[in-house]
Amino acid sequence: MGLLDTLSQIVAGGNVSDDKFDQVAQQAPTDALGRGLTDAFNSDQTPPIGQMVGQLFGNSNGQQQSGMLNQLLATLGPSVAAALAGGALGRIMSPGATSVTPEQAANLTPEQVQTVVTQASESSPGIADQLGNFYAQHSGLIKTLGGAAMLIAMTKMKDHLAQRS
Repeated sequence: MGLLDTLSQIVAGGNVSDDKFDQVAQQAPTDALGRGLTDAFNSDQTPPIGQMVGQLFGNSNGQQQSGMLNQLLATLGPSVAAALAGGALGRIMSPGATSVTPEQAANLTPEQVQTVVTQASESSPGIADQLGNFYAQHSGLIKTLGGAAMLIAMTKMKDHLAQRS
């Protein structure tokens, strides 16, 4: 059974297990998974993007945390990103730095990251794309969002893959 067939079955059943998600994540092209995540981040059927990314951040290891923050820095620029959430990101960065280390990332709470991402998405709507692509490379974390978010991501992946064929 191909990926599109697997996704169709999952979507038709309206329920996704961790095992099914793992199966899809292993088969899916990273860009398709990223687009599905982006759509889930932007969906009105899931919590706001800031809340979802804050949750992902809280479940991430130090490398993943700093990687996500560095993605924000690269997208927004260090000065803009550092000013978000009352300067929370700027306070953990070394003066003149353009990236965050895992040790520095550990000084932020998921709530602070939620605020940073919420504000970043308001000023730069493309943030959802960047974060979707980032987390597509760390698909094991996506399961921590719960079944509804995974199902929406899979539904959107199915739609994108169906358009390609």
